[in-house]
Amino acid sequence: MTHEEDSSSSPNSSQAWTYDVFLSFRGDDTRHGFTGNLYNALYQRGIYTFIDDEKLKRGEEISPTLLKAIEESRVSIVVFSENYADSGWCLDELVTIIECMKSKGQWVHPVFYNVDPSDIRHQRNAVGDALAEHEKKPNIDMERVKKWRSAMQELANLSGSHFKFGYVL
Repeated sequence: MTHEEDSSSSPNSSQAWTYDVFLSFRGDDTRHGFTGNLYNALYQRGIYTFIDDEKLKRGEEISPTLLKAIEESRVSIVVFSENYADSGWCLDELVTIIECMKSKGQWVHPVFYNVDPSDIRHQRNAVGDALAEHEKKPNIDMERVKKWRSAMQELANLSGSHFKFGYVL
């Protein structure tokens, strides 16, 4: 995919993209399996893909490097796994991705990796538990949590791929 290809599908057709794809994922869940294989498949097809380096995540807040990579990507693939919502970092990425979808016409494709999209939509089971844990943290910004909840609902309402037990459903 070239950076200028198929610009008619985006409301912001003059946008110059640095990356074809940004991968958002919970490293502990999928880096060395599903997401690593996805990255390699995209790379082998010449699709310029941003995948974060494990060393980037040193603080609590999303780094400017990641924000810029999200904003400069034509497509974001969100690999939502069981522990994705445990990470405030991943949830901040998701908020930025949804904002770019709305403001820049970025295409977002969710991959529901061993999770039910309705659990994300209704924020129950592991997703609900993770959010409850975030809300218990001292000095948590409840507006931030509200943005996470909204972004997850929007993601769960998008058409995506369901990957369960080694199969795409």
